[in-house]
Amino acid sequence: MKSATKLLNFLLRRKDTLSPMLILTHNYPDPDALASAFALKYLLGNFYNIESLIAYGGVIGRMENKTMVDILNIPVNKLTQLDFRNYSNIALVDTQPLFENNSFPSDKKATIVIDQHRSVKKPKADLNIIDTRCGATCVVVAEALLALNIEIPKNVATAIAYGIISETLNLYRGTTKRVISAYLGILPMCDISALAEIQNPPKSGYFFKTLGICLQNAAVCGNVIGSNLGLVENPDLVSLTADFLLTYEGTEWALCTGRYNDTLHLSLRTKAGDANAGEILRKVVGDSTRAGGHGEIAGGSIEIGQDASETKWKESEKKVFQGLIDRLKIKANQCSYPFKLMKK
Repeated sequence: MKSATKLLNFLLRRKDTLSPMLILTHNYPDPDALASAFALKYLLGNFYNIESLIAYGGVIGRMENKTMVDILNIPVNKLTQLDFRNYSNIALVDTQPLFENNSFPSDKKATIVIDQHRSVKKPKADLNIIDTRCGATCVVVAEALLALNIEIPKNVATAIAYGIISETLNLYRGTTKRVISAYLGILPMCDISALAEIQNPPKSGYFFKTLGICLQNAAVCGNVIGSNLGLVENPDLVSLTADFLLTYEGTEWALCTGRYNDTLHLSLRTKAGDANAGEILRKVVGDSTRAGGHGEIAGGSIEIGQDASETKWKESEKKVFQGLIDRLKIKANQCSYPFKLMKK
């Protein structure tokens, strides 16, 4: 509860100077980021009388995430430059100022940073909570709410519960007693039917098309499986397919890449419990600000350029996969394509 105590003490001490506050997630907010922002907004408004606005800079693409926002009425807003002029206090959740996955201006200082990922450099903020052992960023805010011993609204509790199980792969990945305790503390206040609906939303035809491309391009080299998705409708599809590929028997690592705008998005997953996927992907990318993660999950991006040739895109995709193979010291002369359909 150390992180939660730090947060509560800071808000109590500074409550008269923090309103209004902009709560900023990374550009393509996942359930953990959305839950963290939603829970923090509730905490700020209902206990410290601090007005706040949740904003993100990119898109909410994954169907589960859209369903989560719609069903739970999470008040998220597309970020505008006007927001930075209107809000002198900014809280970053599930990201940090120096990370390339958010729209935080380089010339500003954050008021609050709450994140579970290892810092490249200590963030400049009035309150830094970099808790690499919390399992999910929303656990920190959940612990703060639970410490107040109050009834948490169903939609906020449900958001936190989904943030936790999504980030930990249904409490399988990197789970500690602390994560389980927060989840069990929140669960009785959840809307279970809403939670089930969020986890099983209807999927578009584009999703199944992307899945087909993923399988068609999937290559297995040693205990690594990887796939290039080409152009994607949204970057969330990259992490979704990486999770899917990791279930292939005999593999320990899964890597997916996808092209979105001028950027190659990367998602790395592993079953190796003692691994540091974030550190490995940072070394593969070669830029600590453009990749990160924790334990068995990592994500990153490489800016290719709006006018980049097809050759440059393919070279970058190949370089990332080969970089992972080399980093893991896998001795395999040839990759196989187990799902590739042969032309008649």
